[in-house]
This record gives sequence, structure tokens and C-alpha cells, in this order.
Amino acid sequence: MPSGRTHDRITLWTLPWVTLGTWFLTQASDAAIAVGGAFLFSGLMFGPDLDINSRQFQRWGCLRGLWIPYQKMLRHRSIWSHGLILGTMGRCLYLGFWLTIIVLPGLALAAFLGIPGWRSTITAISQHLLVIFGHKLCFSLLIGLELGAMSHSLSDWIGSAYKKRQRLRSRPIKSKKRS
Repeated sequence: MPSGRTHDRITLWTLPWVTLGTWFLTQASDAAIAVGGAFLFSGLMFGPDLDINSRQFQRWGCLRGLWIPYQKMLRHRSIWSHGLILGTMGRCLYLGFWLTIIVLPGLALAAFLGIPGWRSTITAISQHLLVIFGHKLCFSLLIGLELGAMSHSLSDWIGSAYKKRQRLRSRPIKSKKRS
């Protein structure tokens, strides 16, 4: 299994290829930048190793405590953390849960304090986000997040398979005794 440093190198070395590949496939620079940015974020901060005390976990700084319940819920390298599509979806839902927990009390406090215009402000922000992050861009971000996670998981699986093969090759072959 590759180290955190190796995973970082894989992410950084494949980033230009992912970004250029997206641009060649879509001919859309916004999609290429979104996929590349999400790939980089996923590879360095939002990848499968958030289920352990890893470089990705440490990079969250003072917010890394958000990931401790996630670590306690999941076994390392389970399908729910390292699985293709499932792992990324789970992390997105988990982070979305925490964002909701943080934002909703703020909205409730604004309503309770009678802050004028808080509803129209939220509506305007929501509409702007929908325009900025249209369906195409959201899809691009999700693809980038998944590609970043896939590069991590695939390198883990390939590394483990290689080490297992090396162990099997280095075992002495037992000869059968003839009676």
C-alpha cells in the first residue's frame, strides 16, 4: 500500500493529464478546471484515507475533528471509504451533514433575532449558487472528486496485489517427499 507521500505524488503527477483529458473530451475549459480542481482536492484532502489518521485527515487542520466520527464508523479500506462511487458519495453526504448542522442553527438564530432580510439574502445566495454551479459544473465537480478517490484506491489495490505477488514468489517451494 503506497504511503501518503506517494499518494500525493500520484495526484500531482496525474493532475495535468486529468485536466487536459477533460478539456480534450469536453472542449470546455470550465469543466476541465472544475474536474482538475476537484481531483486535486479529492487527492489531497477528501480522499479515502479520511477513515484513519492520515495526511488527508491532518490537512483539515482545526476542522479535522469533523472526521473523527467518520473514522469511528468505518473500518479502514472498507467499501464505504475506499469503494468506487460509494466512498465518494458517502464522504459528500457526511460533509453535507456537517455543513447542514453548522448552517441551520445560524439561520434559526437569524430568524429568532429578527434580523431583517435574512430570507431574501438566503434566497439570493441560493439562486446565485445555482447559476454558478449549474448542473454541468456540479457533474464536473463530482467526476473530479471520484477520479481523485479512484486514483487513491486503485494505487492501494495495485500496491497490495504487487506485494502479495512478491510474497508468494519469495516463498520456498516445498517438494513432495517420495516414499
